[in-house]
Amino acid sequence: MSGTGQLISETGIVPKKSKGQNFLTDGRVADRHISYAGIQRTDRVLEVGPGLGILTERLLEKTDDLTCIELDDILADYISRTYGDRLKLIHGDAVKVPFPEFDVFVSNLPYSVSTPIIFKLLDCSFRTAVVMVQKEFADRMVADVGSPDYSRLTVGLFYRADCEVMETVPASRFNPKPKVDSALVRITPRKAPFDVIDEDLFFKVTKVAFDHRRKKIGTSLKAAGLVKPGMDVPYLDDRIENLRPAEIAEIADAISGSGNRMDRRRRARRTISPAGTASSSWA
Repeated sequence: MSGTGQLISETGIVPKKSKGQNFLTDGRVADRHISYAGIQRTDRVLEVGPGLGILTERLLEKTDDLTCIELDDILADYISRTYGDRLKLIHGDAVKVPFPEFDVFVSNLPYSVSTPIIFKLLDCSFRTAVVMVQKEFADRMVADVGSPDYSRLTVGLFYRADCEVMETVPASRFNPKPKVDSALVRITPRKAPFDVIDEDLFFKVTKVAFDHRRKKIGTSLKAAGLVKPGMDVPYLDDRIENLRPAEIAEIADAISGSGNRMDRRRRARRTISPAGTASSSWA
């Protein structure tokens, strides 16, 4: 029986499918997971979902500053009793609770929260992250333009970080055994490879277009009120899955620039009545 299997037996903890609890049982995979992160003793390390601690015990050998976030009551109690004051434990939902400052992020992510956790992670300042995710999710993280896996997630990651699949992990390495394989993915933040005028608008355009990926980009953006008559915006007859991130940025910049030009024209047409009140002409 593996160490994890023995812990499941000894503690009576039953993995919950509803929470995506699939515990890693292969210590060799756990060793490689930690090694990919390149942790230094002084690094502040954040682990989300420590479970039964197969990564946690290895992390404590590498760093003097470990914080774990665990939602499950029984698992949080187990981690607290097992490791005591050797780590800081946050008992809560990692999607909702604020992340502490950290240098390295390590996690075996449940599929149900992979997307919100990755987007939350990208809003943080850190050196590297190594996450275990379902293989199909990893494929979306690194997909090329035109691929069925190319998504909003792909664009968001490409804009903010280098992302590489380190290895595929067979389903047989988990208890209970999931239906699909997993993958270890390393994320390394870097400067964006292209500039955008308005980042929020860039991400909004990306989300709206991918929410309706089978429609022409112009149809989706007009329906969302982002593109208005008179705007000079490229690629409106294309579909989002065929545009590279830099081309999506061109759309956002064109909307931003056209919007500013329209605002300036509208302001220029405003007149002040003799009574000193403002009136407008939109013709």
